[in-house]
Amino acid sequence: QVQLVESGGGLVQPGGSLRLSCAASGSIFNINAMAWYHQAPGKQHELVARITSGGITNYTDSVKGRFTISRDNAKNTVYLQMNSLKPEDTAVYYCDADGLTRSYTSFGSWGRGTQVTVSS
Repeated sequence: QVQLVESGGGLVQPGGSLRLSCAASGSIFNINAMAWYHQAPGKQHELVARITSGGITNYTDSVKGRFTISRDNAKNTVYLQMNSLKPEDTAVYYCDADGLTRSYTSFGSWGRGTQVTVSS
Protein backbone atom coordinates (compact mmCIF):
# COMPACT_ATOMS: atom_id res chain seq x y z
CA GLN A 1 0.00 0.00 0.00
CA VAL A 2 1.20 3.46 -0.91
CA GLN A 3 -0.30 6.57 0.64
CA LEU A 4 -0.04 10.17 -0.50
CA VAL A 5 -0.66 13.08 1.85
CA GLU A 6 -0.92 16.65 0.59
CA SER A 7 -0.34 19.78 2.64
CA GLY A 8 0.13 23.50 2.19
CA GLY A 9 -3.24 24.62 0.91
CA GLY A 10 -5.10 27.61 2.28
CA LEU A 11 -6.58 31.01 1.60
CA VAL A 12 -4.44 33.54 -0.24
CA GLN A 13 -5.07 36.89 -1.90
CA PRO A 14 -4.76 37.32 -5.66
CA GLY A 15 -1.13 37.74 -6.60
CA GLY A 16 0.02 35.75 -3.60
CA SER A 17 1.93 32.49 -3.37
CA LEU A 18 1.50 29.05 -1.86
CA ARG A 19 3.69 25.97 -1.78
CA LEU A 20 2.00 22.59 -1.80
CA SER A 21 3.74 19.42 -0.67
CA CYS A 22 2.83 15.79 -1.17
CA ALA A 23 4.64 13.00 0.64
CA ALA A 24 4.39 9.39 -0.43
CA SER A 25 4.84 6.62 2.11
CA GLY A 26 4.43 2.88 2.38
CA SER A 27 5.89 -0.04 0.50
CA ILE A 28 7.70 1.93 -2.19
CA PHE A 29 10.47 0.56 -4.37
CA ASN A 30 10.52 3.46 -6.76
CA ILE A 31 8.27 6.24 -8.01
CA ASN A 32 8.06 7.09 -11.69
CA ALA A 33 5.97 10.17 -12.40
CA MET A 34 4.40 12.44 -9.82
CA ALA A 35 1.77 15.00 -10.67
CA TRP A 36 -0.61 17.61 -9.39
CA TYR A 37 -4.21 17.83 -10.55
CA HIS A 38 -6.93 20.22 -9.54
CA GLN A 39 -10.69 20.21 -9.56
CA ALA A 40 -12.67 23.42 -9.32
CA PRO A 41 -16.35 23.38 -8.31
CA GLY A 42 -18.47 22.19 -11.19
CA LYS A 43 -15.45 21.38 -13.36
CA GLN A 44 -13.55 18.28 -14.32
CA HIS A 45 -10.34 17.01 -12.82
CA GLU A 46 -7.47 18.67 -14.71
CA LEU A 47 -3.75 18.00 -14.84
CA VAL A 48 -1.81 20.99 -13.53
CA ALA A 49 1.80 19.77 -13.68
CA ARG A 50 3.73 16.53 -13.95
CA ILE A 51 7.33 15.54 -13.27
CA THR A 52 9.13 12.34 -14.17
CA SER A 53 11.73 10.56 -12.06
CA GLY A 54 14.37 12.20 -14.25
CA GLY A 55 13.02 15.68 -13.64
CA ILE A 56 11.24 16.30 -16.94
CA THR A 57 8.27 18.56 -16.35
CA ASN A 58 5.16 19.61 -18.18
CA TYR A 59 2.45 22.10 -17.29
CA THR A 60 -1.02 22.98 -18.37
CA ASP A 61 -0.99 26.25 -20.33
CA SER A 62 -2.88 28.25 -17.70
CA VAL A 63 -0.11 27.87 -15.09
CA LYS A 64 3.01 28.11 -17.25
CA GLY A 65 5.36 30.76 -15.90
CA ARG A 66 3.53 30.91 -12.57
CA PHE A 67 3.74 27.39 -11.10
CA THR A 68 6.81 25.20 -10.62
CA ILE A 69 6.73 21.50 -9.88
CA SER A 70 9.72 19.83 -8.23
CA ARG A 71 10.47 16.65 -6.34
CA ASP A 72 12.82 15.26 -3.74
CA ASN A 73 13.35 11.62 -4.65
CA ALA A 74 15.08 10.85 -1.36
CA LYS A 75 11.98 11.97 0.52
CA ASN A 76 9.43 10.63 -2.01
CA THR A 77 7.94 14.11 -2.01
CA VAL A 78 6.65 16.37 -4.76
CA TYR A 79 6.11 20.11 -4.45
CA LEU A 80 4.11 22.70 -6.32
CA GLN A 81 5.24 26.30 -5.95
CA MET A 82 2.36 28.52 -6.99
CA ASN A 83 3.06 32.21 -7.61
CA SER A 84 0.93 35.05 -8.97
CA LEU A 85 -2.18 33.19 -7.93
CA LYS A 86 -5.48 34.09 -9.55
CA PRO A 87 -9.05 33.52 -8.38
CA GLU A 88 -9.47 30.96 -11.16
CA ASP A 89 -6.75 28.84 -9.49
CA THR A 90 -9.22 28.14 -6.69
CA ALA A 91 -9.70 24.38 -6.52
CA VAL A 92 -8.93 21.23 -4.59
CA TYR A 93 -5.40 20.15 -5.52
CA TYR A 94 -4.63 16.44 -5.63
CA CYS A 95 -1.32 14.64 -5.78
CA ASP A 96 -0.81 11.57 -7.95
CA ALA A 97 2.09 9.12 -8.18
CA ASP A 98 2.85 5.83 -9.88
CA GLY A 99 5.70 3.37 -9.54
CA LEU A 100 6.63 0.00 -8.10
CA THR A 101 6.11 -1.38 -4.61
CA ARG A 102 8.73 -3.43 -2.79
CA SER A 103 6.81 -6.47 -4.02
CA TYR A 104 7.56 -5.26 -7.55
CA THR A 105 3.93 -4.65 -8.29
CA SER A 106 2.90 -1.42 -9.92
CA PHE A 107 0.90 1.16 -8.02
CA GLY A 108 -0.99 4.30 -8.80
CA SER A 109 -2.13 6.37 -5.86
CA TRP A 110 -4.01 9.58 -5.17
CA GLY A 111 -4.01 11.84 -2.16
CA ARG A 112 -7.15 13.19 -0.54
CA GLY A 113 -6.54 16.72 -1.74
CA THR A 114 -5.86 20.12 -0.26
CA GLN A 115 -8.05 23.17 -0.78
CA VAL A 116 -6.57 26.28 -2.38
CA THR A 117 -8.73 29.40 -2.30
CA VAL A 118 -7.62 32.61 -4.00
CA SER A 119 -9.79 35.50 -2.91
CA SER A 120 -9.56 39.04 -1.62
